[in-house]
Formats: sequence, structure tokens, C-alpha cells
Amino acid sequence: MTDTTGIPPRAAEKLAKSEGAVGGVFDRPGLAWAAFEWARNPYYILVIIYVFAPYLAAVVTQQALQRPDLVALAETDPERAQEIAAAAGLAAIAAVTKWAGFAAGLTAPFLGAALDKGGRRKPPLILVLTVLALCSWSLWFAQPDGTGLTPALVALAVASVCYTYSEVIHNSMLPVAGRPASLPLISGLGLALGNGAATVLFVALVLMFSLPDMVGWPFAEPLFGVDPAQAEERRLVGPISAMWLALFIPVFFVYAKDGGTPGASWVKAGRQGAVQLWTTLRRASDNKNILKFLLARMLYADAMAALLALGAVYAGQLFGWGLVEFVAYAIVASIAAFGGGLLGGWLDRRFGPKISLIITISGMIAVLVVQLSMTPTTMFFGLVQSYPLWDGPVFKRLVDVVYLGTGVFLAITATASISSSRSMLVHLAPPDRVGEFFGLFAIAGTVTVWLGPLLIEIFANLSGNQRIGMSAIGLLFLLGLGVLLTVQSGKTPAHSAERAD
Repeated sequence: MTDTTGIPPRAAEKLAKSEGAVGGVFDRPGLAWAAFEWARNPYYILVIIYVFAPYLAAVVTQQALQRPDLVALAETDPERAQEIAAAAGLAAIAAVTKWAGFAAGLTAPFLGAALDKGGRRKPPLILVLTVLALCSWSLWFAQPDGTGLTPALVALAVASVCYTYSEVIHNSMLPVAGRPASLPLISGLGLALGNGAATVLFVALVLMFSLPDMVGWPFAEPLFGVDPAQAEERRLVGPISAMWLALFIPVFFVYAKDGGTPGASWVKAGRQGAVQLWTTLRRASDNKNILKFLLARMLYADAMAALLALGAVYAGQLFGWGLVEFVAYAIVASIAAFGGGLLGGWLDRRFGPKISLIITISGMIAVLVVQLSMTPTTMFFGLVQSYPLWDGPVFKRLVDVVYLGTGVFLAITATASISSSRSMLVHLAPPDRVGEFFGLFAIAGTVTVWLGPLLIEIFANLSGNQRIGMSAIGLLFLLGLGVLLTVQSGKTPAHSAERAD
């Protein structure tokens, strides 16, 4: 880099640009990198979390009610029959998440290790996004009567693996999206755009389909002949997410920097990446304290991911929420998540990252306990009775509003824990090996992502109760918190600085 000392500011700026030093958040490569999440992320938010997965769980529930044993049980104990069927619905979605997480956990770390040594990154990204879009489109054919149910479950699993692969490849392109000082802002812009795109689609779905069907506003009836009686507004989120991806992803491929090595062999990169991955794991064994933290993070992050991914499915099964309720839940949670990021930073500075994590993990455990204490008619394990609040179309009962509030608190504590987890690793890692340990940090976030859904599936199937199924998440939270308590964090940088003053 040429020394620009003493050169007039405008001349220095021109010289810096000529040498490739540009790369702010609003330059084309940075905007293009962020636009990727505007195009892709609505799939995960609409399909996996809030709209399609809860719908598919309801379809599985209705199919389970047709089983001879539950038909017979329904004649004497209809509530128990419904409870067992609902547990089957939750377990089915948990199984999809489990198998997708298992496949991604076995392969994504090797993909990530190979990316630094491989060829062009855009071609494999085009492949995984194409498969993702096709799987998303196919979800339309999953009908309420169970037709197309199995293909839809398979498509969800395949698409989830492709989504993980796309995330790994896209993240590997961040370092070339802008200059180092701009990368945090570029990354944050991508997350904001992804949530913003999902919000746009949420509002469109409600205005075009749900509200016209419920109250005849803003249109007399759902647009385009969509029939809510056949759950078409929910099934549409698959094709809509696919079309949204196809419409906006070209911006990324045209303007984003690839960052790969032209002509490099992906086969050779795969071998070198595997060797590098093993070397990193072996070198990490000399720092037991960080390994304990990574184990703790793996456990509580798995629990958090399962709670976020399956919490909406659980609410849909328990309270019979529709699209409008899920949209409200999603928008409020997104707003609350912004505050969670600020809270995490404040807690880190005030108490240090370890105490911050203890607080936020405890908060998520409290959310889980409150959610599990609720039924359609009671709260806090029967201590408080729910009652009607109004005669409107949504959130008619106190229990609905309280569950909405738990979602807000979950979004705040979950986001804060993500922020504090990163700070904790920076605090623990030797300065000359931070990048290496962040590689392990990423691996710890993928290799056991299947564990939470697996436990939920097992608990739900064995008990025939979805509340017991969801309680498995608490086991992971407690184990993660227990391991975290054994981590020796020492003084926080902030406290050290205060003492030095």
C-alpha cells in the first residue's frame, strides 16, 4: 500500500481507490454481499420458522388423528388423542430439522475449511441456491389432506442443508466485500435486509390473503383466487420465497466479489481443508479453557436454535395460531432482537461476557419454563386462568398475549447471548490465534445442531406430549450453563481498564 502521508485528502482518496482500498458498506461489493440475505433469508424466516413448518406440523397432526388407535382413543378421551397427535406433528418437524442438521454438521465444517483453498465460490453457490429454490417451490403441493406430505418433508430437509451450505459459502466471501473496518457494518446490513425482506412479504401475505378472508379488508376477498380453506396462503410461501430469491439474487452475482482462486482444484482444496481442520482441532487441545467454553456454547446454542426454530410450531399446535398471529409474533420479535443486540453490548461492558451469558441463558430458560407452563386455558402450571380479552380476529385470549410477550423476551435474550458469545471468545483466545478459534467457534455451531431436534423428537414420541417434547430443550440449556460456569474467564478487558485508570 502506498504511503499517502502529506498528500492532499482528495488526491489520497483517489490514490486509495486506484489501489483497491475502497470497500465501504454502501459501495457496490458491500451492498451486493448484503443483498444476498435480502434475497435468501425470507425462505428461512417464512418457511422454516413462522409459516410453512407450523402448517406442516398441523397436517401431520390431522393425519395422526386418523390412526386407528387414536380414533378409538378419541371416543373416550378426545383431549388425550389430540395431545398425542400434536406431539406427532412436533416430532415430525423436529425430525426434519434433526436430519438436515446431522447432514450439515458432518459436511459443512469440511466445506468451510476447503473454501479458503478452493476455486471460484459463485458456481457452487449457484448450485445450492438452485436446489434450495426448487425445493421451496415444491412445497406448494403439500395439501391439507396429507397429499404430498412426505415429499414436502424431504424437500424441507434438503433445502435446509442447502441453506446451511449457502450460508457457509456466503460468509466466506465477506472478507472481500469491503475494507476490514466496514465488514461489521456490511454484515449487519445483510441481517437487517434479510429481516426487512421477510417483513415485506409477511405484510403482503396478510394484506392480500389473510385479512380479506377474516374481515373483508383491505380487499373484499383474497386476491388471485387464493383459497384459505385449502391453506393456500401458507403453501404459497414456498413458491413466493423461490420467486423472491430468483428475482433479487442476480444483484449479488453481478456485483459481489468472489474471493476464490480462479482455476484452483476443489478436489485438492477438499483434501487440504480436511488436513487444516484436523490441525486446528489438534492445536486447540492445548487450551482446555476455550474448549470448555466451545462445548458450553455448542450446548446452549443448540438449545437456542431448537427453541427459535420449533417455538412457532409449538405455539401453532397449542393455540391454533394462524398466519396473522405468526406475522405479528415475527415482527415484534424482530424489533425486540435489535434491543437484544444493544443489551448484550451493555451487559458485556458492565459485567463481562461470562456473567452476561449466564444472565441471558438464564433468561432463555425462564422463557422456556413460562411457555411450557401454558395451555389454551391456563398459565403458570394452572395457577392463573386465561380469559377472553376481546372479540377481535387475533390474540383473543390472555394466554395468546402472554405467549407473544415471551417471544419478545426470547428475542432479546437470544440476540444478546449471540453478541456475548463472540465477546467471550475474543476475551479467552490468545490474540495471535483469534481467527483460528473463531473457526472452531463456527464448527461448534454446526456439528451438533441436530441434537436439540433429536431430543425433542425422542421426548415427544415417547411421551405422546408436545410439552414434554419441548422440555428437552431445557436439558441442553442447563448442561450448557453448567459447563459455562466451569470456564475461567479472569478479569474482563473493561474491568482491567477501569482498574488501570
